[in-house]
Amino acid sequence: MQSIDDKILSKVSKCGRGTIFFPSDFAAIGESKSVLKALERLTNSEKIIRLARGIYCYPKIDKLLGLGILYPSFEEIAQSIAKRDKARIAPTGLYALNKLGLSTQVPMNIVYMTDGYPRKISLGNGRCIQFKHTAPKNLAFQNELAMLVTFALKEITQERLTDENIERIQLLLRNEPKGKIRSDVKLMPAWIRSIIMKSYE
Repeated sequence: MQSIDDKILSKVSKCGRGTIFFPSDFAAIGESKSVLKALERLTNSEKIIRLARGIYCYPKIDKLLGLGILYPSFEEIAQSIAKRDKARIAPTGLYALNKLGLSTQVPMNIVYMTDGYPRKISLGNGRCIQFKHTAPKNLAFQNELAMLVTFALKEITQERLTDENIERIQLLLRNEPKGKIRSDVKLMPAWIRSIIMKSYE
């Protein structure tokens, strides 16, 4: 008979390396306390890694360059939490700027807007992911680029917007058909809408 540790390891290995999971994923395997103890043992034996309280990963291992354990990105962790909670999320602030190439600064604390529960997830070494509750309208975008551009420009503000910022946005939008963002235009503040539409003139 398989131990609870083996059952957990078997389940995550079938999902493949890089899989992020939570204790609740193993509710059918055993009681909550037993699952937590098993996850603790698997973490101590380095078969899995603990990313944060209640968040684990069956990590990818780099053998080619000898880098060892490859940790998942902020975005992979955030998307996994959102999927578990059946919530929508959208990156904001410096992270949105970084994703679009409008800033080279990589934030230690990444903020997402969500229609789920507000919370802060500590990842250690001063890094954290924060989820801030927002109105459904802010998460109604159909196009990811339109959403990112909107949140990035809100972070910059109209007063601090530079010609260089606008050129970068126009470059990004050049490969995005106008039809793909048309339905999202109504969700943007007027000044951002104007910048977006001028990019297609």
